[in-house]
Amino acid sequence: MNVQSLSRRPESPSEKRQAIEAAVLQAMEELLGEGAAYATLSVERIATRAGISRTAFYFYFADKRELLMRLASKLSDDLYREADAWWSGAGDGPEQLTAALGKIAALYRAHGPLVCAVVELSTYDEVVGPFWRGLVGRFVEASAARIASEVDVAAASSEATAFALVWMTERTLHQMLVQAGSVSDDELVRALAEIWVATVYCS
Repeated sequence: MNVQSLSRRPESPSEKRQAIEAAVLQAMEELLGEGAAYATLSVERIATRAGISRTAFYFYFADKRELLMRLASKLSDDLYREADAWWSGAGDGPEQLTAALGKIAALYRAHGPLVCAVVELSTYDEVVGPFWRGLVGRFVEASAARIASEVDVAAASSEATAFALVWMTERTLHQMLVQAGSVSDDELVRALAEIWVATVYCS
């Protein structure tokens, strides 16, 4: 027996739970990335990939919808951190905005199958729809605050401007994934950046 394994402290229940949940989350995103459709992806297949039983899956997650929403929340947090480079107001505004959009587009591309599954489900699922709109709403709220700090406009106007810009970006980046090859990622990012910068800084 490995001596190191004898000296290693056993995992606590919380550590074990975190490890299993992480494995299940990774399993689902891997399967989506391999081409599995969310609608036909079974809990048993996800559990098997994660190395647990179907019964054990339900100890950690209510269903695969909860699993998808957890993945989307994690991705949203990553996107939020990139956008905060502009929201925080540090550095050159247009430059920070352009850089943030590029990093956000790269995250969309890296997690394309997940994004497509969430966006599709949000169009008809009564739980995922409000959930996804709520996640995007965080970006609208933060963007409205930054726009208001840059432009002398009424709060209602900055909110409407942010709503239009953020949802335009969400729809554009989603189409970047589903219409592969129509326009290059770099071209789309440049176009988005030009629209944002012209709206926020040249109005």
